[in-house]
Amino acid sequence: MPAGRKEKFKQQLPLYLMLLPCVLFVAVFQYYPMVGILIAFENYNPMKGFFNSEFVGLENFRYVYDMPDTLQVLWNTIFIAFMKIVSGLVVPIVFAIMLDLVRRSFFKRTIQTTVYVTHFLSWVILSGILIDILSPSGGMVNQVLGFFGIEPIFFLANERMFPYLLVATHTWKEFGYGTIIYLAAITSIDTSLYEAAVMDGANRFRQACHITLPGLAPIIILMATLSLGSVLNAGFDQVFNLYSPVVYKTGDILDTFVYRIGLLNNQYGVATAVGLFKSVVSFLFIVTGYRLAYKFSGYRVF
Repeated sequence: MPAGRKEKFKQQLPLYLMLLPCVLFVAVFQYYPMVGILIAFENYNPMKGFFNSEFVGLENFRYVYDMPDTLQVLWNTIFIAFMKIVSGLVVPIVFAIMLDLVRRSFFKRTIQTTVYVTHFLSWVILSGILIDILSPSGGMVNQVLGFFGIEPIFFLANERMFPYLLVATHTWKEFGYGTIIYLAAITSIDTSLYEAAVMDGANRFRQACHITLPGLAPIIILMATLSLGSVLNAGFDQVFNLYSPVVYKTGDILDTFVYRIGLLNNQYGVATAVGLFKSVVSFLFIVTGYRLAYKFSGYRVF
């Protein structure tokens, strides 16, 4: 090793040592478990292990493709995830612009804290709250509807309404936390532009349309392109805690589908095949998203 590189290595050795635990953590908990991908190509037997189970090639993938519910579950996943992506972009942007127009800092901070605190609550807690609120027998929503003479609605058992309920509740939970990104981006906009707009007679609404939104365009493009990697992630925790067999037709997604096949029916190879398919498609979307992010906003990971 040349003397210059050796000296540089000695200087950076403490940094390498600090990085070593993280590398070991990723290797043990992220890369080592990838050996389990073999299950997707096997008639897996837990007693025989990964390397001794019968190899069946693509038979598990063919089995999944021939299942009558596969295409419906795939459509549900894409539909729900896409709506979540759209609402997860639009609602935080609009709310961030509206919140930026508030001039009383105490009131502004109070609202911001109130709306993003739900991000830190698990779906186990929130689903219990939602089930009580939406209950057809004594739920608050149906009680309000009853005052207007509307019959009780079983929201969580209505297959047409269920996907939109998932999107609405997910947006309610996460939009406050997403607002932080756009509020931070708004602070980087040149304030002289607003001063010039005031001199030209522009009101607050026109300032938001012609200054704030164009100023947010790069971060909006970045967040939109990076969210492509989540197009098959419709939210297992939320769906699992809210759905029931009554709404499988419109509410079942790939993650819950894998859960039932793999853990409840003990079809480990089939479940792993579905999971591997999802991972490959998500990886392709993530790569595409990073390329688009670099093309349109100059964002790079490396």
